[in-house]
Amino acid sequence: MRFLVVADIHYALKQYDWLLDVAPHYDAVVIAGDLLEISSMVDLRAQIVVLRTYLRRLAEKTRVIVCSGNHDLDAEQEHGERVADWMLNLSGLGVVSDGESFTASGVRFSSFPWWDGTETRKQVQSQLEADAALAHDHWVWVYHAPPADKRVSWGGQRHYGDPDLVAWIDRYQPDLVLSGHVHQSPFIPDGSWVDRIGKTWVFNTGQQPGERPSVIVFDLELDEAVWLSMVGGQKLALGDPAAQPAALTALPEWITI
Repeated sequence: MRFLVVADIHYALKQYDWLLDVAPHYDAVVIAGDLLEISSMVDLRAQIVVLRTYLRRLAEKTRVIVCSGNHDLDAEQEHGERVADWMLNLSGLGVVSDGESFTASGVRFSSFPWWDGTETRKQVQSQLEADAALAHDHWVWVYHAPPADKRVSWGGQRHYGDPDLVAWIDRYQPDLVLSGHVHQSPFIPDGSWVDRIGKTWVFNTGQQPGERPSVIVFDLELDEAVWLSMVGGQKLALGDPAAQPAALTALPEWITI
């Protein structure tokens, strides 16, 4: 399976247009949170209408998996926790979203919501237990915040990751965790787009301005991951637990960007 991952697009419509162009070349496109932008002059309700159109069009081209980030929250539940209510039922658009999972070619993708308190956290825990029992050759988590105290959560002065995610990774040992949230991690000293916890590779796409988002592209048959951004690219051999990112001198033939 080949799939492309982005995160933190924050309502940059030209970047969504770019995704529409490249989507047909991949078996799946993953958007790991913060599809919207709460500080935009465009009302959040209007952003949601536009994003639903983009997601429907993407789903006509390939499989689409999204999860909510902190900028995507648009409602408050009765227990006082904020949620991305608009993302709770995107199945009608052909999109896998918060609390859902699906398997293709032996790869199970699980999408987890941004949790704002104990009740939503319990929902994440319940989903982890249920999805862990399902058959899969590879298990991939889509979870907006990166794990705490790893290079993928380094912000330059401190880490901004999720300690609960670290504990869940230790317990369930997925193959890949796809995140964003800490925009600068891949671009700064001591940060990175990839790190490892036990047997699990953890990723942060990073965020950049312009017409193209920073992306990570995976080919699970070749056991390769490639990060591409405005500052260049790096590649990683997923099959080697001790592998480190290496500079990309040429774009692999299997990538269409």
